Amino acid sequence: MQRVKVQSSNLASVGYDENSNTLEIEFHSSGIYQYFNVPKNVYDGLMSASSHGQYFDQNIKGVYQYKKVS
Repeated sequence: MQRVKVQSSNLASVGYDENSNTLEIEFHSSGIYQYFNVPKNVYDGLMSASSHGQYFDQNIKGVYQYKKVS
């Protein structure tokens, strides 16, 4: 999955697959994770947020199932 670099102290890059609604996030310190069944509007909100890390903490973390991929 293609990821785009983001300016964040916690997140390094973010990718999204609309076909499977899978969000992929690379963290600076803990690797790459995929989050499942994430609606496109949540991805759009993450990418447009003034703080990507804060948006992640408030809207994604603990909400969607995930797995570590590397």
